[in-house]
Amino acid sequence: MSTNTRRIRATPEQVWDVLADGWLYPLWVVGASRMREVDGHWPEVGARLHHSVGTWPLLLDDDTEVLEAVPGHRLVLHARAWPTGAAGVTIRLEAVGTETDVTIEEDAASGPARLVPKPLRDLPLAWRNVESLRRLAFIAERRVAGTRTG
Repeated sequence: MSTNTRRIRATPEQVWDVLADGWLYPLWVVGASRMREVDGHWPEVGARLHHSVGTWPLLLDDDTEVLEAVPGHRLVLHARAWPTGAAGVTIRLEAVGTETDVTIEEDAASGPARLVPKPLRDLPLAWRNVESLRRLAFIAERRVAGTRTG
């Protein structure tokens, strides 16, 4: 399982607010191109984000489902992205004063990607999730800065 952590200058509740807005998913998740639909009860267990991956005109429609949600603390997802398969993703939020350590753990759960040796799977996942965490930080920290000045 690939694991990446980044400290974000926002509280766990403020980071959770970004995670809880499913329409923001393609802004911070590397590889997600667009949202087609967000279930009204996102991010509750069983809710799905209906997204596309890839670059136009080579877009694939797929979805991500919530397996577990503890608001402000943990979000466990089953992310589909055929033809490569599906991934298990766990996002953990840990308060550090007024900031948050956000950890993403991800690994192939099924499909052809599962056949790739773990060290070769982890490297691109680590690169992708470093950037995803950077983007998540940009959104959460800008929202916090906006509430301070606005």
